[in-house]
Amino acid sequence: MNVRIDRVTTRGGDGGETSLGDGARVAKDSARIEAIGDVDELNAMLGLLRVALPDVPAIPRLQDALFDLGADLCLPGSGRTPSLPDEATAWLEAETETLRHRQAALTSFVLPGGTTGAAWAHLARTVARRAERRVVGLHDPSLASAVRFLNRLSDYLFVLARHANDDGKTDILWRRGGWRPNAG
Repeated sequence: MNVRIDRVTTRGGDGGETSLGDGARVAKDSARIEAIGDVDELNAMLGLLRVALPDVPAIPRLQDALFDLGADLCLPGSGRTPSLPDEATAWLEAETETLRHRQAALTSFVLPGGTTGAAWAHLARTVARRAERRVVGLHDPSLASAVRFLNRLSDYLFVLARHANDDGKTDILWRRGGWRPNAG
């Protein structure tokens, strides 16, 4: 597929509407545009992860997958084959298990943080959950495999965060009541 973008500034959205891939005009605050925006934000978060964790080969593939999902979202009801079929989810599950099998079982909840890469992965995980909720909110059966993919992506990002924290050895663990002055 050839892509050519001659202009970035079109002024087409100045009135609060934007175009979908099929040319339909929709409000910029429509549920579909919110979902597209959250998937785009998630992809940007993965860009930060790609910089923080350059040796993780799944991240560039995940960025491509999210761009494919964005294409599906901007072409509603097209009847085409989803860009993220169940085999994409199976691949993501396998990637998650590859990382997870090196990690000890959890005995506490994990707080976001640790290394920079782990902190970015935790933030990306929360954006993935939001993107999943937005796509679910579209009530579009053709996006069922995308919902499963986003769900597994948040799991992967949690496991990736633990991987970035020396496979969980340097995770920051939650302590009930740890906010109290004498909890130290």
